[in-house]
Amino acid sequence: MSFENAILMLLLLVPFTLFAILVLTNKEGVERVFSKEVLERIKVEGSGISNRARNIIFFISILFMILAIGRPTIIKGERDITIKSLNVILALDISSSMRSKDRYPNRLEFAKKKTKELLGNLIDDEIMVLTFSNSVYLVSPMTSDKDTLKEVIDGIDNNYLLGSTNFEALGVVLKNSLKNREPKIAVVISDGGDKEDLKKFKEIIKNENIKLYAILIGTQKGAPILDEKGKTKLINDKIVMSRLNIELGKIAKESGGDYIVASYSGNDIEKLANKIDSNIARDGKKRVLKVKDRVELFYFPLILSILLLLISLSSIPTKDEFFGKSRVKRGKNV
Repeated sequence: MSFENAILMLLLLVPFTLFAILVLTNKEGVERVFSKEVLERIKVEGSGISNRARNIIFFISILFMILAIGRPTIIKGERDITIKSLNVILALDISSSMRSKDRYPNRLEFAKKKTKELLGNLIDDEIMVLTFSNSVYLVSPMTSDKDTLKEVIDGIDNNYLLGSTNFEALGVVLKNSLKNREPKIAVVISDGGDKEDLKKFKEIIKNENIKLYAILIGTQKGAPILDEKGKTKLINDKIVMSRLNIELGKIAKESGGDYIVASYSGNDIEKLANKIDSNIARDGKKRVLKVKDRVELFYFPLILSILLLLISLSSIPTKDEFFGKSRVKRGKNV
């Protein structure tokens, strides 16, 4: 048998032992620890247990409680757990065109919502998160902690949006990050960028055998690009428009992946996640984890602790009180 929280248990035993010795070896120990008013409230009249016995039972109860906190366990050995999982890179577009408002409340916030939905569907997979515009930024290395990733993504706001998309730089980072991984899977969340900018990106995806999945944000009708202050961007007195470029989706299809144009419906991301998970069956990607097969025993000392605590705080009647007898002095009527 071993204790999972052995250090914590030992730390608790030190003050417990000192306090127990102080109370049990001093006739007036209780009065020194508690005020007179508190003693009057917790005092039990007519009890069949002496104060000293009550204190001993109380401290034994606390001792069992500390043992329960230590989490006693019996190790039966190790066993293998097979987890079917993937290593996936998510790349979120943070170029200035993501301020456009053809998706509510704007493309960036809509993209963040869809990204978090995707994380919720890739339960067992390890995820790396990147953001990209004219450069590529690492947001999080590979991790399976989806809750933390969602919090990090929530922290990306309009203040981070800058420049135009550099898909070639993104392609180079994907190439290096997925170099020793099989299968190579990347998900890009973007409005698509420029067609010319996607040519070298397409070449890298093809040469590196990366399966690309795309979540396209925006509409083909498009919307004006806004600056940092939320004003419409103008060039030569003309409004600069940003439209969804479906070319990124075509690159995804050609790579063996797939794409969706993100909508307000709740099942679009689920469908894409199912397509990503289908790579497990095709590529046989599995992870084997060794875990200790243990039996938890903490509930035994915990139950004993509660029972003893109830006894120490309860009023147990004496023998005469239990049978309803009253003391009668011989030779006198009461």
